[in-house]
Amino acid sequence: MTAETIYELTVEAPPGDLIAYDPIRLASALRIEDPSRLAIETDGMNHALVTIYPSDPLADVELPDPRELAMDDQGRIWVGSYHNGRPARMRLYDPKAGSAQRGLLFGTTGAGKSTGLQVILAAEKRSGIVTFLSDLKGGQSVPEARDNVDWFVTTPEGAMAQLRTMWLVMQGRQIRYAEAGRSKFLMNRPDPLLSLRIDEANRLLEKGAPFRDEATYYIKDIGRTGRSLGIGVHLSAQAGHLEELGGSDTLRGMLKDGEVILLRWTSTMMRQLVSDGLLAAGQSLAPIPKYSGAIKLVSQFDEAADEDAPGTQGSGYLLSGPSPTSRFRFFNVGSTTPVEGLDPEMLALYGDGPVAQLEKASWDDAGDAYAGRLDGPEAYAAIFPMEEEDEDGEGGGGARRSGGKKRAAAPGPAMPEPTKPRTRTLAERVQAVLEDSDGDMDAAAVLEAVNADGGRQVRLGSVRNTLTALKNN
Repeated sequence: MTAETIYELTVEAPPGDLIAYDPIRLASALRIEDPSRLAIETDGMNHALVTIYPSDPLADVELPDPRELAMDDQGRIWVGSYHNGRPARMRLYDPKAGSAQRGLLFGTTGAGKSTGLQVILAAEKRSGIVTFLSDLKGGQSVPEARDNVDWFVTTPEGAMAQLRTMWLVMQGRQIRYAEAGRSKFLMNRPDPLLSLRIDEANRLLEKGAPFRDEATYYIKDIGRTGRSLGIGVHLSAQAGHLEELGGSDTLRGMLKDGEVILLRWTSTMMRQLVSDGLLAAGQSLAPIPKYSGAIKLVSQFDEAADEDAPGTQGSGYLLSGPSPTSRFRFFNVGSTTPVEGLDPEMLALYGDGPVAQLEKASWDDAGDAYAGRLDGPEAYAAIFPMEEEDEDGEGGGGARRSGGKKRAAAPGPAMPEPTKPRTRTLAERVQAVLEDSDGDMDAAAVLEAVNADGGRQVRLGSVRNTLTALKNN
């Protein structure tokens, strides 16, 4: 093999067998010291492509021109490159279906999630998309985005204000579109595409978070109803399990139908992606190490080379794309070393163009929190206003009690307040698992799926008894 040679191997398993592999063992069998030189793709059945590169093909992925980030006529933005040099594109809008897309970006600490989010946010600005952004790392995750999105908040209260505002805008658009006889969304005819993004969403949705139940309700309802109204909800999170993001029931639809990018992950998350049907049972993803390059063992009697191995930040899998098991990498953007204050190269990524704003027809629905681009308790109070009780303990209509005051109806169309759904019985949970399954499941598989749905943990005996009862009914 010469230094510049690229080899591609076509692998086919015998009929009836499925291809399974361990990338480290495969690299060892091929006498390749650096696993990052290998790219492995499978069809989930008995075919695979194995590409052997002379060096890591994703070591350096440069953006040719920031103007290339703008959305194409198929509603996709160019965010990076696959190992074979082909563009990695994620869809924000489907012009054929007339719908906005939902999205999830998962990554452990240091996986490059924030840089990837900057690429997406810059693409949204350059595409004329209206973006509400909650940076729940106190604004530190993507600080350059502050003046490059329509509404930027840094607190859980601000995130709740954005969720409620977008939900009210959704209700208003629904009324307007119904009156116009429109069942689908047409971008910029007359309304712009809306994008609600919550970074570090695990801080809003994890167990014990004060707004978990309410936020879960809004995310689920916007994700389900907002698509045909041109509203997409997107979460970026460090999560090892879907329960950390409000439970698998809330996110199952987003996983199956949304745009999903997975950077580094945990084994628990990988198992859940398979069990939720995002990956075929026979498909697997090669793990992404923190550093690329061959691991060199240095004897204590030898002088160790003082070199830092190149990182793999931004490398991952676009699971909703045409090549879900093909590794890609976000564009390398921003300064190569930390800078004082805002990164000028990152700011240049957004460009000097205007920031798209919510259409005037929705300003009354959006209310004061949006008008003032408020954050923190002030934003929450503006969209969830409080009324003082009078001497008789009465207040304005359409309110509910909250610690000596009443929660007044929020601006916009009168809609019921979100309520926590009734706890499902074990029989209902088992039935839901069976209905979602594409094939036969034994009791152990049903138990694992039931215990991953966010409800109370149960034992195998209870599942077996429930299966017997369902069979006899």
